[in-house]
Amino acid sequence: MSHTDPNPPLTPRLTSLSHGGGCGCKIAPDILSQLLVNMPVFKDHPNLLVGTETSDDAAVYRLNDEQALVATTDFFMPIVDDPFDFGRIAATNALSDIYAMGGTPIMALALVGMPINVLPKSDIALILQGGASVCAEAGIPVAGGHSIDSVEPIYGLAAMGLVHPDRIKRNAAARDGDLLILGKALGVGILSAALKKNLLGEDGYRAMVHSTTQLNRPGTRLSTLDGVHAMTDVTGFGLLGHTVEMAQGAGLTATIHADALPWLQGVQDLARQGIATGASDRNWHACEASVQLSADIDIPTRILLTDPQTSGGLLVACAPEARDEVLELFRAEGFDQAAVIGRMSAGEPQVHVVPAA
Repeated sequence: MSHTDPNPPLTPRLTSLSHGGGCGCKIAPDILSQLLVNMPVFKDHPNLLVGTETSDDAAVYRLNDEQALVATTDFFMPIVDDPFDFGRIAATNALSDIYAMGGTPIMALALVGMPINVLPKSDIALILQGGASVCAEAGIPVAGGHSIDSVEPIYGLAAMGLVHPDRIKRNAAARDGDLLILGKALGVGILSAALKKNLLGEDGYRAMVHSTTQLNRPGTRLSTLDGVHAMTDVTGFGLLGHTVEMAQGAGLTATIHADALPWLQGVQDLARQGIATGASDRNWHACEASVQLSADIDIPTRILLTDPQTSGGLLVACAPEARDEVLELFRAEGFDQAAVIGRMSAGEPQVHVVPAA
């Protein structure tokens, strides 16, 4: 049975009002790098600890010896049709960048663009309520925001958090020998594409919403572990795209073991049926020069490796001796599919994908 549209018959499906959904809306990384090539580097701001130089998850600014401000913004078009779920997913995704830096969220501002004359006001209110419910779960207020009347529905947050300056976890600080641990299962983009085609069953929908609304709170505690060297979250560029950023930032080779990857329910079968987002191909073309795929990796698996993840899992680079503690921390927070998926090693800054360890 396909997931039933929860809106009344005369209300358009949220996903029908946008050309893309979730983090699949992101501009491809190769195009984004071209757009940013002439952006200034802020060398005259010594308290800016993390800026744009390594495509990290958030900016970090030192306030004093004990505190640094983590600031980020994230918004996108609908990935689901239920307005409350859309708000929850978008807010969870935005807060993930704070956790990925090792921070603790303190406040959020709502970013709202809605087709006011197309969507019922009640649905727009549900989107905002969904986002506010996630912020309440994270223990923070939605303290304001900005709204516009737009052609496509857009929602997200500008989020702020705090972290000790010595506990910032950048995406570029992995070390030779580190293990790679992924906190959530992959396949959100595939499931969202199936939903748009009315091919996603109730179980698949519930799995997608559960994953995309699970706050990446382990990031705050992971930042206190000396054995954790680098973190990022896997979102719109897919697992390969974000692992390439991690490898290039550290100047190391990342090896991913495809057989160790955790998958959301049904996504491998859907990929074999040709269900995918357009962003998956864009992501592959953006990163393929830095990726070596084993001959055993077939096309459906490659599509899954570049599948855009909305509100995806944390990708952690840690010392081998920290492995058990990291996994136990994830599982204590309900991340049952967290898994060791690869390793960092000396070599060219690229990603190798092999079938098994």
